[in-house]
Amino acid sequence: MNILFLCTANSCRSILAEAVFNHLAPEDMRAYSAGSKPCGWVHPQSLQALQRAGILSDGLHSKSHAVHKKLQPDLVITLCDNAAAEPCPAYFDGALRAHWGVPDPAAQGSSQVEIDAVFDATLQHIQRRVRRFLQLPLQHLDPQALSGALQAIGQMP
Repeated sequence: MNILFLCTANSCRSILAEAVFNHLAPEDMRAYSAGSKPCGWVHPQSLQALQRAGILSDGLHSKSHAVHKKLQPDLVITLCDNAAAEPCPAYFDGALRAHWGVPDPAAQGSSQVEIDAVFDATLQHIQRRVRRFLQLPLQHLDPQALSGALQAIGQMP
């Protein structure tokens, strides 16, 4: 199973989701990330939050969803409201879509302690959702049931 996490800039939330998913998932599942308007760099605080959590960040980089044209993901999960409102590129038409909205950690906090806390909380929030996803009996869910389960996960606090 291939999962594509999308955000607009692909610098924080989708990067965190890709790293967390690949850290927790079994070998037959793989996550990727991309942006509709990638900024071209990964937010340093994203990398630091992953490091604090003991999650590898090797190879993570900001990129456009166009680099994944041939990926044929099974699931496309948006993490920001802007990306959720955008039409999915035609080359992802076969994928099931879900929205797991997460506030942008880069837009929060003023002191370094607050910024670290926001990025760590965002990472933990994504971890809870990924863990819940990995607990699903995927082999027993039809697309409609999986879609409902994905939407429920997206509503998790």
